[in-house]
Amino acid sequence: MQKKRIPLKIKIALILRKMLFLTIGAFIAAAAIEGFLAPNNIIDGGVIGISMITSYLTGKNLGFLVLLINFPFLCLAFTKMGKKFVLQTFYAVIIFALALNIFHGHHATEDLLLATVFGGIILGIGVGIILKNEGSLDGTEILSLVLSKKWGFSVGEFIMGMNIFIYCGAGLVFGWGKAMYSMLTYFIAYKVIDIVIEGLNSSKSVRIISDKSYEIGQALIDKLDIGITYIYGQGGYSRVDKTMIYCIISRLEMSKMKEIIREIDSNAFISIVDVHEAYGARLKKRIDKI
Repeated sequence: MQKKRIPLKIKIALILRKMLFLTIGAFIAAAAIEGFLAPNNIIDGGVIGISMITSYLTGKNLGFLVLLINFPFLCLAFTKMGKKFVLQTFYAVIIFALALNIFHGHHATEDLLLATVFGGIILGIGVGIILKNEGSLDGTEILSLVLSKKWGFSVGEFIMGMNIFIYCGAGLVFGWGKAMYSMLTYFIAYKVIDIVIEGLNSSKSVRIISDKSYEIGQALIDKLDIGITYIYGQGGYSRVDKTMIYCIISRLEMSKMKEIIREIDSNAFISIVDVHEAYGARLKKRIDKI
């Protein structure tokens, strides 16, 4: 069976849309660096952090250094992560480097706390938009994907170890107070990136086990207008056949769902897990109503 081909006009529109968001994300991230962080010697992690320290010590252009240091990582990514990701990342890095030069000299504040908090928030928004559109500004993440498999560390552990090394370098160059502000900025940006990628209205995966599963399931359908799935199993201890309800709901519907279940069976077992991504026409239609 042949795959349905996407019309050329739609392909071009999708590419242009992605480039637009990569451009917006790069400009927002650059505004955070030049407006809040770099003037106060507060650094980001990864390649951007290394570039900021190197620029301070050598006087070289920050945008040029971001391009130069990212280049070998992008070459490595060609063989490991595919052309599409590399090209989108390369485009985002070029726009980011240009935007750094555009915003250079435009300082928003000299207050260290304000620079840390707002710089971290704005940086997180910019990087989050880029990541959501399948690009990146940081080549160290690419390196971590390759070396973590060889050395037995997780990607998160590798990035953390590298950033600790970078922040220690920042402490030696800018002072330990600035290094601690830099770590706080990184933490804020990291949290904001999660919000941008996952959204505030995150979904929950819910499993419900009850002797009144069909009654609960029908009530959830009628009162919350959600789709549910019945999964049949057996109790491990009792060996009694059980019917489990599985569904995806929004965070805003949690309290109402618990209330419905308690009214029918106060002894029902409920398991709730965060869902980072959930797709489907029915789910999207419901979330848009909330």
